[in-house]
Amino acid sequence: MSDATDTDAATDAADGAEPSKTAAGRARRVPLGRDFGRLWTAAAFSNLADGLGRTAVPLIATTLTRDPLAISVIGALAFLPWLVFGLPAGMLVDRFDRRVIMAVANGIRGAVALWLAILTATGQISLWTLFLGTLVFGLGETLFDNATNAVIPGVVTRRQLDRANGRMQAAQVTIDSFIATPIAGVLFAVALALPLWVGALGYLVPIALALMLPLSAARPLRDRASVPDRDAPDIEVSGPTAEPIATPLAASNVSAREAISYLWHNHYLRAMVVFTSLVGSAFSFAQAGTILYFLDEQNVAPAAIGFVTAGIGIGALIGSIVAPAIVARLGRGWVMFSANIIAAVAMTLTGLAPGVVTAVLAYALFAFAVSTWNVPWGALRQQIVPAHLFGRVLGIIRMLTWGLFPIATLLGGWVARIDLRLPFLIAAAFVLVAALLASRLLIVGTKRAGAEAEADAE
Repeated sequence: MSDATDTDAATDAADGAEPSKTAAGRARRVPLGRDFGRLWTAAAFSNLADGLGRTAVPLIATTLTRDPLAISVIGALAFLPWLVFGLPAGMLVDRFDRRVIMAVANGIRGAVALWLAILTATGQISLWTLFLGTLVFGLGETLFDNATNAVIPGVVTRRQLDRANGRMQAAQVTIDSFIATPIAGVLFAVALALPLWVGALGYLVPIALALMLPLSAARPLRDRASVPDRDAPDIEVSGPTAEPIATPLAASNVSAREAISYLWHNHYLRAMVVFTSLVGSAFSFAQAGTILYFLDEQNVAPAAIGFVTAGIGIGALIGSIVAPAIVARLGRGWVMFSANIIAAVAMTLTGLAPGVVTAVLAYALFAFAVSTWNVPWGALRQQIVPAHLFGRVLGIIRMLTWGLFPIATLLGGWVARIDLRLPFLIAAAFVLVAALLASRLLIVGTKRAGAEAEADAE
């Protein structure tokens, strides 16, 4: 992946600074390092297994029912653990070795995939077992995702966060959309349980790689400000060298009140959580009947669903690749605001698409917008939230945001019973209004909060 150093250097020169001496320029020339490589690879294999299961389970469900509401329950249950277990997962991430948590989480998900594969192969699968499996799988996901996000600042420098998050996002999109889902569709056509068998095996590699991460990934760093400036272009450093908290268990053995208090008194983050909760719920509402939209409305064969999602994934991949460069040039606030406007337009086009080609193109634009949003939003949290609180604060944020997704997904499935296109159109109108009302928060508020890309270079 190119980091567009020539473009950045030209921008620095235009601003009257020497490109070789700017902090941003130096950060882009320093490799992210071996430790980040291990984390990236662990996440990549985990995404491969995730993608296989995420495609296979709804497809298996469509062999049991064609009710959009019943299918949407699977999507709702995937997010329900964030409401129930999001905060406890964050507390565990702050209290125990994050490498072990990543390994245990993937062990849980691998066991669930194996269990569902056995039931499917023996003809004992039912909607209720798919519901239960999805729920338990989601519990493992809360642990793995919280731990992975918390580990990133422990293996890269502060100035590399946008680039690191962009590469993590690109890996997720590439593997999930271009590798896992097409393969899952083909494997599903061969045998219903085959994607689940392969997915269960896919979790073994990230378990091993998680345990190989350095000590800086295990615990919160004592103080981000204590991490030395190691961004000189002739020095390769794999991750922060600040010592872990001397007594990590004692330091993190506090109630969630500290994290709740921090989030409540940070007015910017509090407002952003409300905004992301509402907009994210609208996205979930729109996507509730996606698989039936392509199967029944656009007449796509089940075996070809993976190739349709691969086409959609092109947009998400482009978004994750270009987001860091766009953020560096325009700032996080403008990028996040624009991403929501583009998402609203794309959902409208998806709902009005006359054929599968236009539907895929419009959905790809929507995926581009969501992916572009995810990169600066993820880096923003990692930059603002204190390291020793990150796991709990992220758990609260996702509990409040993703916790609403199950309700939105079920409502979307209910509306899809009327018309499979209708959820896209309703969600588009909602997101457009929400983005316009929150424009000052996204653009001005982000800059005042010190979360702009320019702040990294100061």
